Amino acid sequence: MPDFAALREAMVERQIVARGIDDPAILAAFRDVPREAFIENRLAAYAYDDGPLPIGSSQTISQPYIVALMIAAAGVKAGDTVLEVGAGSGYAAALIGRIAEKVVAVERVSALARSARERLAALGYDNVEIVEADGTLGWAAAAPYDAILVAAGAGRVPQPLIDQLKPGGSLVMPVGGIHGIQELIRLTKDADGRLHHASLGGVRFVPLIGDDGSR
Repeated sequence: MPDFAALREAMVERQIVARGIDDPAILAAFRDVPREAFIENRLAAYAYDDGPLPIGSSQTISQPYIVALMIAAAGVKAGDTVLEVGAGSGYAAALIGRIAEKVVAVERVSALARSARERLAALGYDNVEIVEADGTLGWAAAAPYDAILVAAGAGRVPQPLIDQLKPGGSLVMPVGGIHGIQELIRLTKDADGRLHHASLGGVRFVPLIGDDGSR
């Protein structure tokens, strides 16, 4: 079996620290959460490669650096309540849960939601709630959120997510065409409800599907 602890440490240093992310809480989370536990056993040897991996149902687990970039850009910190849209295997939710107070992760694919819920429970991540629902509508029951991260691309940011973002909070999401390069953006809501936009660079994500999504 691979030495996952050594591979995890190398991933943190080469893929995250070397690209300029130095928040101690983020680095500690990536050193703590075993990415190999969030993918199929047959792919475990590739768990710490610098790229996404398939997780079934035409979905992927995101590149570690992109997850770190999104967490950093959203400003996730201790005490926060965070919404993640597109839970997938639960890896990003687990990482966020190592920093924030509470995470609500929405997943529309039943099989993925069920396996993510079981996996997180088995690993003891008890501050992460996996909800099977349409992520484009957010999850109003736990709103407002200090930060929202969306792990799927759409032509625009769904209005329900903007509405559920707390003043002073940030939303990070890929926006653009669903069949090519998208722009990773950060929206920050000020105390008056006005939104401030920042571009974080080009990315490629699976499409966001739902009643208030890319369609």
